[in-house]
Amino acid sequence: MRISVVIPARNEEALLPQCLEAVLGQSLSPLEVIVVDNASTDRTGEVAAAFGVRVVHCGKRGVAHARQAGLLAARGEWVAMTDADSRPTPTWLQALARRAEGAVALYGPLRFYGVSPWEAALSEWGYRAFLNLVALLGRPNLAGANMMVRKEAALKVGGFPEVEAREDVLLGWRLKGLGPVRYVPEARVLTSARRLKGGWGRFLLRQARNLLGDPRGYFGEGGGRER
Repeated sequence: MRISVVIPARNEEALLPQCLEAVLGQSLSPLEVIVVDNASTDRTGEVAAAFGVRVVHCGKRGVAHARQAGLLAARGEWVAMTDADSRPTPTWLQALARRAEGAVALYGPLRFYGVSPWEAALSEWGYRAFLNLVALLGRPNLAGANMMVRKEAALKVGGFPEVEAREDVLLGWRLKGLGPVRYVPEARVLTSARRLKGGWGRFLLRQARNLLGDPRGYFGEGGGRER
């Protein structure tokens, strides 16, 4: 199975090494690892190059543009994505690959690091419960830090939309019209608590909007500005 791993990164020289170590240490080796240097002003590109991975430069700022650039550059039939502040567990790719037959996209859970024990438990079990619920309801909740798409299918629906946020969720909603979008609970990724900078309330509100499928959040002018 030919899998490209894409990591969008903007000014991530400090956290990128831990991400790359985790990706390069996978039990299932990817065909290639691509770091998309999204107009960084630090040494992100140099750090990536030192690991021997492909570096793609994207001058248009914004994670949606970086993800799209990585998708277009990828050589694999499957494109897995994680973020520069995330650390996939060693069997992440293997777990996704095991469930890929017949699917157009797959996604797994996230757990925060750098938080208190109770917050870690909440992200571990609460987020899993949320993802199980949305999977049962047929509302895929792809997260850019833990997802994999069939490249041909993703390009068929236009790839990642050029919005300021939720480009990952929106792509999942587009893809479900082409085939199964599967939740894989075994495909685990640790991710930075930076996503909680607005507090748990704001984070949970965003997830609720994903669950409800707020049309303004997904399809409106400027398509959802929170993340």
